[in-house]
Amino acid sequence: MTNATIQYVEQSSLKKDVPQFSVGDTVDVHTRIIEGEKERIQVFAGTVIMKKGYGINETFTVRRIVNNEGVERIFPIHSPFIAKVVVKRSGETRRAKLFYLRNRVGKAVRLTEQRRTKKDDESTGGGTAAGRSETPALAGAAS
Repeated sequence: MTNATIQYVEQSSLKKDVPQFSVGDTVDVHTRIIEGEKERIQVFAGTVIMKKGYGINETFTVRRIVNNEGVERIFPIHSPFIAKVVVKRSGETRRAKLFYLRNRVGKAVRLTEQRRTKKDDESTGGGTAAGRSETPALAGAAS
C-alpha cells in the first residue's frame, strides 16, 4: 500500500493511455532518443519477459537476440521517452516471469501464439454466425 499523498503527487506524471500488453507478447517499443537538438525514434523489438511494479514505478523488461547475444532492456511504462508500444504477437504463457528464456537459443525461444477464444471471435465479428448460415446453403445445394 502506498501513501495517499504520494499517489496524489504521482497522479500528474502517469500516462492516460497505458499500452495493453502482457508477459510473453512480442512487442515493438518506440523510444525517443534526444541527441543534441535533434530527436529521433528508435524501435526495440523483442519479447516481454516480465512486468513489475505499480503506479509510476511500473516497468517491463524486453528481451531480444542481437548477434547471437541476448539483450534485455528495462522500460518504465509511464516514461515520457516511450512514444508507443505496439504488440506484434501474443504469446501463450503460464508464468508471470519468463526467465527460463535466457537459457534457450534459436527456435526454442519462440512461444506458442495465444489462441483466440469464441468470445474474441464474436466480439470482433469473426464470422461464427456467417459460418452457420453458409453451411445449410452449401448442404442444400449439394443434395
